[in-house]
Amino acid sequence: MAEQSYSWAYSLVDSSQVSTFLISILLIVYGSFRSLNMDCENQEKDKDGNPTASGSFNNANSNNSIQTIDSTQALFLPIGASVSLLVMFFFFDSVQVVFTICTAVLATIAFAFLLLPMCQYLTRPCSPQNKISFGCCGRFTLAELLSFSLSVMLVLIWVLTGHWLLMDALAMGLCVAMIAFVRLPSLKVSCLLLSGLLIYDVFWVFFSAYIFNSNVMVKVATQPADNPLDVLSRKLHLGPGMGRDVPRLSLPGKLVFPSSTGSHFSMLGIGDIVMPGLLLCFVLRYDNYKKQATGEVPGPANMSGRMQRVSYFHCTLIGYFVGLLTATVASRIHRAAQPALLYLVPFTLLPLLTMAYLKGDLRRMWSEPFHAKSSSSRFLEV
Repeated sequence: MAEQSYSWAYSLVDSSQVSTFLISILLIVYGSFRSLNMDCENQEKDKDGNPTASGSFNNANSNNSIQTIDSTQALFLPIGASVSLLVMFFFFDSVQVVFTICTAVLATIAFAFLLLPMCQYLTRPCSPQNKISFGCCGRFTLAELLSFSLSVMLVLIWVLTGHWLLMDALAMGLCVAMIAFVRLPSLKVSCLLLSGLLIYDVFWVFFSAYIFNSNVMVKVATQPADNPLDVLSRKLHLGPGMGRDVPRLSLPGKLVFPSSTGSHFSMLGIGDIVMPGLLLCFVLRYDNYKKQATGEVPGPANMSGRMQRVSYFHCTLIGYFVGLLTATVASRIHRAAQPALLYLVPFTLLPLLTMAYLKGDLRRMWSEPFHAKSSSSRFLEV
């Protein structure tokens, strides 16, 4: 009887849960440092080739591919996500092929971005980093071409096999790319975005069944899509051996890991990684800015030296781990899907706000965390 009562505790050490914990944390840490290195590279380019650069740490986002979320976007993003969720719920059969193709294209680009550092390391000894022109398509280095080619091959194999491991690889690329290319400019925008997404997650997981007679979030997340090859084969009236035996595809909007017994899968949506990951990316950039800034105002006199040495990044990362652990325990106890952001948002935001208040940084982080400096900022090494 006691073993049954504590079965949820034993399930936490299952390989699927351990994999979920480790991979999600590694993706957030890696994506945050990739973001920081991108800022470093962009600022170096501005310093060398753009005489009008202001020198602000936050102006390292001069790369047009980097998107900074403002307050209005933070408020309306949960509404846009809700509309997209309803479209997928009601019209999935009509839009699934288009959605699958768009997802495959985005996953290809994102996974190429994930592979790029490895390809740069491999091609560095044998080739200079000169760019090769492809006409109107642009100019690319050998490492970029290699990473894109490998990414295209992986997506094609995923389409042909539908294997969960390849889907996870593509989802990891999407997570890292979104964390690296999207910026939260302040703590105020971070609170607006995460609070809105918490309400969004709770509503669609807990209350959507009362309105739509189905758990909208779970149904959309777990519903497989028709394989584009199969659809193309039917449209062209090809034989049964031409594209008809390909599997349906589970789209890379989540990470799934099988248990050691193979009896079940552990699942975590990429939004539960990316959205807290954006907050972790923000505090990592602030930690680095504060460390490199000159004339930093010390904290309150009663603050211990040990507290001053604790970084916001480590504090928030520990909060993410505790929040993910709490969400996992809750799902095992209640034996039902849980809105992970219900646990992740409080466990990341509240310790961060408390530490910022104790250190005297809350006002600064809330509105204008990055101020222009006369000297160029240096960055942490990865």
